[in-house]
Amino acid sequence: MHARRFGCVAAAVMGTSVMGRGGLKMRCLWVLVLLSGLALSNAQSKISSSTTGINYGQVADNLASPELVVGLLQTNSINKVKLYSVNETVLKAFANTGIELIVGMGNEDVGNMTDPTKATEWVNENIKAYLPATKIRGIAVGNEVYTGTDTQLMANLVPAMKNIHSALVSIGADTNIKITTPHSLAVLGNSFPPSAGSFASDLKSLMKPLLDLLSQIGSPFFINAYPYFAYKGDPSQISLNYVLFEPNSGVVDPNNNIRYNNMLYAQVDAVYSALSALGYTNIEVTVSETGWPSKGDANEAGATLQNAQSYNGNLLQLLAQNQGTPLRPKLVLQAYLFALFNEDMKPGPASERNYGLFKPDGTAVYNLGLTGTLSTGSSSTGSSSTGSTSTGSFSTGSPPPAFYPNSPTDSSYSYYSSAKETCSVISFYNHLQLLCLSTFLVVLLFLP
Repeated sequence: MHARRFGCVAAAVMGTSVMGRGGLKMRCLWVLVLLSGLALSNAQSKISSSTTGINYGQVADNLASPELVVGLLQTNSINKVKLYSVNETVLKAFANTGIELIVGMGNEDVGNMTDPTKATEWVNENIKAYLPATKIRGIAVGNEVYTGTDTQLMANLVPAMKNIHSALVSIGADTNIKITTPHSLAVLGNSFPPSAGSFASDLKSLMKPLLDLLSQIGSPFFINAYPYFAYKGDPSQISLNYVLFEPNSGVVDPNNNIRYNNMLYAQVDAVYSALSALGYTNIEVTVSETGWPSKGDANEAGATLQNAQSYNGNLLQLLAQNQGTPLRPKLVLQAYLFALFNEDMKPGPASERNYGLFKPDGTAVYNLGLTGTLSTGSSSTGSSSTGSTSTGSFSTGSPPPAFYPNSPTDSSYSYYSSAKETCSVISFYNHLQLLCLSTFLVVLLFLP
C-alpha cells in the first residue's frame, strides 16, 4: 500500500518538469503536507488487518446495543466478526456496514437441520432475509461437536451441514457463504511434533465425511486454539514467552528441523499435519477462536491483564504481517480473537468472564491501540440465549500434549515469528521511505 502511494507521489513530482519553478515548488509543498498526514495516520493507525476478526458473544446482561457495538468496531477498523447465533437485531445492525459476518448455529439446532425442509426454512429466515445488506460470509454449524458427549449430535452434524449448503445453493448464495464447524484442539490425538499431528483415533470415522464435504465446497477447517490452556495446565514446564509470542529459544520439530517460536503456530501446523495424514491437503485452517483472559481464579495460572495484553497485542501484530505458518508459509493465517467483550453471565471459572478486549461500556480492558467508548446509558441486548457457549475449553478429558518438549538444537532450521521484532523492522523501513522521499522534495524545493 505504501509503495503504491509513493509511486503516485513520485509520478506527480516528475510530471511537473515542464512547469515553472514556482509551480514546482508549490507542488512540492503540497506533497510534503500530504506526506506529513500519511506519517501521522501511520502512527495513529489501529492494530487490525484483513486477516483478523473478532468473536462477538452476548452471554451478558449489561452489553450495549448492537448499533453502538457496530460503531465501536468501525472506529477500530475491525471488519470481520463471528457471531454465535442468528439474532434479528444484531443482523440488522450490521446492514450496510461492510463488516463481514460469520453467523453461528447452536448445537441445539443442529438436529433440526437434518430435515431438508427445515434447513431451507432456516436459511430463508436467517440468511436470505438479510442479504445483501448484511454481509454474511459464513455459517458456523454447531460448536466443538466432536469433543462433546452427544453421539447423536455428532452423527447429525454432517447431514445438517449438507442440507444447509443445499439451501444456500438454492438461493445462489453458496459461493459467497461458506459453511463449516468449529472444533476444539482436543480433536487431535497427537499434537507433537506438529509434523506428526493426527486426529484422535476414535474421531477419524467422523472426520472423513466432514473433511470430504469441506474439501468439495471449499470451506475452511475451524479450530479453537488456546495456548493459554496448555500453559495453565503445566506452567512449570511451558515457557510463558513461548505462548505469548515473546522472544524465546523456540521449540524444534525433530522431523523437519523447523523451529517454532510460538505455540499457536505449532498448534495450527499440527492440525495441517492431521489433515494431510488423512489425504486432505487442500483444506485451509482458520483459527476460529483464540485469546487470553485478563483475570482468573487463584488456581488459574497466567490469567493476568499483562499476559492478556501481551498475547493479543503480539498476535495482532503477527497477523498484520500477512504470513503463514511454517508448514503453510504461503497461505496467510486467518484468526478470530476471543472476545469482543467481557461476558458476565458465562459459567465456569473467573477466566471465562474475562476474555474481552473491551468492558461492557466500551472502554478497553488494556491498551492494544484500540479506542472508542460506549455510553453507559445505552440499551441492552443482554441475553444468555444468544451468546457464545464456549471459549474453546476442552470438552472431554485433558488437552492434547503441550507442544513444548526438550530444548531445541542449534542446527535446526529456524522459523522466527517474534511479532515485536518483525513489526519494528517493517515500521523502520516504512519511515525510512518517508524520510528519503521528504528529503528529495526538500532539495527540489530549494533548488535555484
